[in-house]
Amino acid sequence: MTKIHNTSSCPREFIDDADSLSPMKTIALGSAAGSERLYVNIDYIKPGAKSAKYHSHSLQEEFFLILKGSGVLRINDEMIEVSAGDFVAKPAGKGIAHQFINNGDDILQILDCGTKDRGDVVTYPDEGIIFVKDIGKAFKGENHEQQWSSEPICDSLN
Repeated sequence: MTKIHNTSSCPREFIDDADSLSPMKTIALGSAAGSERLYVNIDYIKPGAKSAKYHSHSLQEEFFLILKGSGVLRINDEMIEVSAGDFVAKPAGKGIAHQFINNGDDILQILDCGTKDRGDVVTYPDEGIIFVKDIGKAFKGENHEQQWSSEPICDSLN
């Protein structure tokens, strides 16, 4: 039986906001609703924060809709101003690196949707990192980097 959910009462297990100091909160709507091949999230990015480290996907296609606020989309090293109502698709496998930056005074709220693809490899060009999602391991060159995180608030490699 299909169950209707509401973003204001999403079960806690589908909300990622490590603590009150976290620069971003994500509500995993797709997971809460039982989606198997798509992810659908609402990301809330605090002023001065970034959505993720600058990255591209080998297989994952993504779509973003700015719901509230304003900021910058860094995409292929271009900085593009975005605000409520703007939307963009990021096709899979084209090496399109992307990241949202909230340079405004209010929370930047983004509907973030995409495919869940087995075998997706994520490249982080700023750090020179390759992340193999299926095994959950990051590599810099041939070295496995155990302490690395894709979170923008964590220290990257020296």
